[in-house]
Amino acid sequence: MPYARNEDLPDNVTRVLPAHAQDIYRAAFNEAWDRYARPQDREGDASREETAHKVAWSAVKQKYEKPADQKTGTDAGQWIPKT
Repeated sequence: MPYARNEDLPDNVTRVLPAHAQDIYRAAFNEAWDRYARPQDREGDASREETAHKVAWSAVKQKYEKPADQKTGTDAGQWIPKT
């Protein structure tokens, strides 16, 4: 289902993304929710929600990245803007 506010996003999103990245995630998710409503518009047997989350993470990754130490699993810090 689409998200009206950042506060409605899943915990695993709000816990690691700063506010601007959450805005990007929410907008991309909501757009993908509408765009991939029909099963034939999605890849394989992915659900509408799964597809929308993948699109949203992809949108965030264009402008943000995980801190280097988070990639190794040693830190659960917030994502940072790409330089």
